[in-house]
Amino acid sequence: MHINGVMTQAERRLWLIHYLKEKGGPLADAPVPPDADGQRRLLRGLMNVRPPAPIGPEFLAVQDAYLQTALCHKDVTDAATLPLTPDRLGLWRGDITTLRVDAIVNAANGALLGCFIPCHSCIDNAIHSASGVQLRLACHDLMKQQGAPEPTGAAKLTPGFNLPARYVVHTVGPIVQGPQPTREDREALAACYHACLTRAVEHGLASLAFCCISTGVFHFPNEPAAEIAVRTVRDFLKNDHTLQRVIFNVFTERDETLYRLLLA
Repeated sequence: MHINGVMTQAERRLWLIHYLKEKGGPLADAPVPPDADGQRRLLRGLMNVRPPAPIGPEFLAVQDAYLQTALCHKDVTDAATLPLTPDRLGLWRGDITTLRVDAIVNAANGALLGCFIPCHSCIDNAIHSASGVQLRLACHDLMKQQGAPEPTGAAKLTPGFNLPARYVVHTVGPIVQGPQPTREDREALAACYHACLTRAVEHGLASLAFCCISTGVFHFPNEPAAEIAVRTVRDFLKNDHTLQRVIFNVFTERDETLYRLLLA
């Protein structure tokens, strides 16, 4: 085997795939595609389904080199370059895993271990895939200490590992069951934003980027979710001067329009 420092990106990818397949589990029998895109997808899937079990330093060295090299070929946006409102709020549409900022917020589930569905389109999956298997291991350690599922409206902080963000703040948003969010749903969503801001301040962070918490598979309607997000953050920043910028990260044109109106 090549020493990691002289492996090509393609060699790293195949090495990681075969390492994970040899450990068994879901996708262990999946054929290795001949093309690079297919291999990338298989590797991501293998990482997604891997349980939070200890893993050797050799794997982590190859994985980190692979993810860092992949990041170098992406357009990374520095949050410090984004325009702000007078009350220190910003808006950015793009892939949150390519945003350089002190911390990004992950919309997690109660297990706080990331998404186990191979290559799922949720933000939880995207963040764990770009960060590397260390993120699931770090979350597992937190949950083992806690001894219970993460409650809705709280927040936990972990390193960002291979992300351009230094940290990830994980929060579990409310799941909306009916056609409209209840008062309890609205209060729980506001609690998520407040808890993430509090955690960032506790760790002396100067910048934080929020995703649109609960608006995906948790079915919180986009418009009231955006209103709650902006109002909660604005109210928090009135009494805090540690955070110098809070970015609302959106992925769709609809959410970009909503937040632009609210920040105007």
